[in-house]
Amino acid sequence: MSRVGRAPIAIPLGVEVKIEDCFVTVKGPRGELSRKFHQEISIRRADNMLQVERPSDSHTHRSLHGTTRSLLANMVQGVTTGFQRSLELSGVGYRAQKSGENLVLQVGYSHPVEMTPPSGISFQTEGTGRVIVAGIDKELVGQIASKVKDVRRVDPYKGKGIRYSGEVVRRKAGKAGKVGGKKK
Repeated sequence: MSRVGRAPIAIPLGVEVKIEDCFVTVKGPRGELSRKFHQEISIRRADNMLQVERPSDSHTHRSLHGTTRSLLANMVQGVTTGFQRSLELSGVGYRAQKSGENLVLQVGYSHPVEMTPPSGISFQTEGTGRVIVAGIDKELVGQIASKVKDVRRVDPYKGKGIRYSGEVVRRKAGKAGKVGGKKK
């Protein structure tokens, strides 16, 4: 059995879970999420716990077992506490600011880059060098954070660009001719 798939999911107070065949809707204080799961994986509710079970030990069922449980746990966590991804801007003149709901990035281009968040996602800025992408859907938060990062990926030579908080970027050495001094 999958260690991840076997673990039950606790349903906190104030969260409603509705299971109809393979379609699950989770409603909580922060919003509502719904998702369709594979029809062969069964999802049961017992007391205040959700349990995911698979019909056999085939490769397909084993791979879907843990994935289904993780997606359900993320839905429950999303509607209760939500998810956020933090990004840092590093570079001279690089800054981020909010314009209404939109995020305006100035990252070395001749024009500012404006990003509009999809529904369910919000941008926050801390100072001018930090952006926080927040929402209830973990998959969507990660996708939008990746799109913000793609505006100006970190340069491996100078270290300038947008990176996740805590991300370590491997730096490359520059041209060998610049380091040594005079050539003979």
